Amino acid sequence: MLNKVKQLDLPILFILFCFMIISTVVIYSATFETSFQGLHKNNIITFLVLFVPMIGLSLLDYRAIIQHLSYILYGIGLLLLIFVMFKGMDINGSQRWLNLGVMAFQPSEIMKLFVILVLAKWLKARDGLPLRFFQDLLPLCAILSVPVFIVLQQPDLGTSIVFISIFIGMLWIGNLRIKHVLMGVTLMVVVVAGIASLYFYNLTLFSKIVKPHQLHRIQTFLDPTVDPNNSWHVMNSIHAIAVGELSGEGFLRGGMIRGGFIPYDYADSIFVVIGEEFGFIGCSVLLFLYFLLIYRMIRISIETNDLEGRYMIVGITSMFTLQIFENIAMHIGLMPLTGIALPFISYGGSSLLTNMLAIGLVLSVRMHKS
Repeated sequence: MLNKVKQLDLPILFILFCFMIISTVVIYSATFETSFQGLHKNNIITFLVLFVPMIGLSLLDYRAIIQHLSYILYGIGLLLLIFVMFKGMDINGSQRWLNLGVMAFQPSEIMKLFVILVLAKWLKARDGLPLRFFQDLLPLCAILSVPVFIVLQQPDLGTSIVFISIFIGMLWIGNLRIKHVLMGVTLMVVVVAGIASLYFYNLTLFSKIVKPHQLHRIQTFLDPTVDPNNSWHVMNSIHAIAVGELSGEGFLRGGMIRGGFIPYDYADSIFVVIGEEFGFIGCSVLLFLYFLLIYRMIRISIETNDLEGRYMIVGITSMFTLQIFENIAMHIGLMPLTGIALPFISYGGSSLLTNMLAIGLVLSVRMHKS
């Protein structure tokens, strides 16, 4: 046991410690003199508590988890998602959470890990051989489609996109045939072109397909000035990050943050706080830490000879990469606004739990590499 603990990846642990400090400081600033003041204390406690299951998971052999528990966990995840449909908490028009008393738990977060485990198990069975269309791709699509369909009903487009990113990343490294790639790209182009055509040439029909808040987000993404009432969040976020300039307005001095112009600045919009108060330098430091984390995970995947470990780490890396890009991009006008947390920085127990467990699985690959 002690020998295993000594094999913990110190660079990753250091990066997580940095995330804990950054997250706590920024949440303190975002909630200072508001009704949410004190969340920074909950944040640091949650971080420290979750280090325990993360390290505990790293001590377990990830191969046993994938081989014996992946389908069971996937089934449990689906049951939780279905339960949310009937008994979930409705917050701001989205039914994504279960009330556990001490916290609101979001099953779609942990489901991302369960999907990664199942995909890793399936891809491992091919042992590096090219994936077959009917025997592999169609069943894998079915495995992905069920949780994605349920999550879209919540509705939660942001998390659905993360699932798809995980799927594409793992299929790519799982030896996807070129003809299947071309088929997928063609299908994607046709779907996007069809949606775009419907939006520009038959907005009435398009508005019946998507939900009203999704339509507003698309419209404000394409032209934030078309509807100031629905685009003020994005416009204010862009303005707040812009005024941060090189070094920021200073800690607790962000005018947009202090003025309450950025909703959920302690959660999904926390990057705006960093941009306004710590400027380009603060944002660059955070992005550099993300780069180091992803680099370390990729190095661990390269160093192991086990395909399961490689596939699993690629899935986790895809999950983190998409979430980082999506969260930052939506606050600078590069993507439509969606509800998605900035990994390890946004306040949120479900997101942090999933991320810490994901790192625990990566550390397990590091310890049990063969």
